[in-house]
Amino acid sequence: MNSSSFIDGDYRIGRMGSPRHSRRPSITGRFTAEELALAARNRGMPLEALRHDVTPPGLHYLLVHFDIPEADESTWTLSVGGLVSKPRSLSLGELRALPERTLRVTMECAGNGRGQLSPRYPSVPWLEEGVSTADWTGVPLRELLDLRADATEVVFHGADRGIDAGVEHHFARSLSAAQALESEVLVAYAMNGAPLPPQHGAPLRLIVPRWYGMASVKWLRAIEARDQPFDGVQQARSYHFRRVPGEKGEPCTLMRVNSLMAPPGIPDFYTRRRFVDAGPVEIVGRAWSGAAPVERVEFGRDGEWHRAAVAPERHAHGWTLWRFAWQAAPGEHVLACRATDAAGNMQPLEPPWDLSGFGNNGVQRIQVTVRA
Repeated sequence: MNSSSFIDGDYRIGRMGSPRHSRRPSITGRFTAEELALAARNRGMPLEALRHDVTPPGLHYLLVHFDIPEADESTWTLSVGGLVSKPRSLSLGELRALPERTLRVTMECAGNGRGQLSPRYPSVPWLEEGVSTADWTGVPLRELLDLRADATEVVFHGADRGIDAGVEHHFARSLSAAQALESEVLVAYAMNGAPLPPQHGAPLRLIVPRWYGMASVKWLRAIEARDQPFDGVQQARSYHFRRVPGEKGEPCTLMRVNSLMAPPGIPDFYTRRRFVDAGPVEIVGRAWSGAAPVERVEFGRDGEWHRAAVAPERHAHGWTLWRFAWQAAPGEHVLACRATDAAGNMQPLEPPWDLSGFGNNGVQRIQVTVRA
């Protein structure tokens, strides 16, 4: 690997795709200045943090679409209106006085892995670090909703505002009335036992377990019940799986089955290539799925697959710990992992093609040099 191979788009350690055509001009070769600027603002979780059951807030992956809005907790209110029996506005103090719930939730960006496709969609060039797990504390959303019989959809409006796809708007997403009333959906005000950090939506954000992260609207200001589908940019136009230009596509919802391992050994600073001493090496990783519990994880070495030990599930919406005892023999090796959930969904060996780079759950691959 030469010193320019990463920025030239030839970085082959990980999930790679095949050249296709995009509805927006696709990119091959070098990452653009715009992509690098987005990457500087939106950072991934270091893969060695997979050793943590709960990702420390400073290591949790981050995606901010526009700017982090100014937020004064003393004056912040959350309005609940539209097709509800009793429209109201709640202060943070009023929300914190309500019965709270804490859930451990794994969250993954829908575009995680986009930067490994070629050609790729011009956006945040995630490799595979756009996933993390945190303990979120807040009020179950259904405690705030008194929906009228004609309410079919609930819209969540954030305070962040900007321009995307040529349209100026506040970031907003919606759920069906039935989805919004599920007991696990939270209006959260704390992360890992502390107040939300500004970059993670302080003072309020939505948490929608098992869904890709775009559903968990940050800087939540308003909740609106309605009887018509929400046609906002981030709901109706963005976050859809599409294989060819012009198709309507399918909305991104539940996270696809996925897994990662913490890279073993030590890295080369620039290339991140791994170096391991021969002998027993414990491989540690995490697996998750929005559709069903993780049932099996396999560890791959040079194309041979072996069953890994999967820890019992402790949190219904958090990732699952897995381990494998690898006897590392001297030489060059490619390590991989793949998960299967209880619904029979298995990670593909290569990423499924998507115009926007969404839903890349192809297997992780790590090149390792084992030293005698």
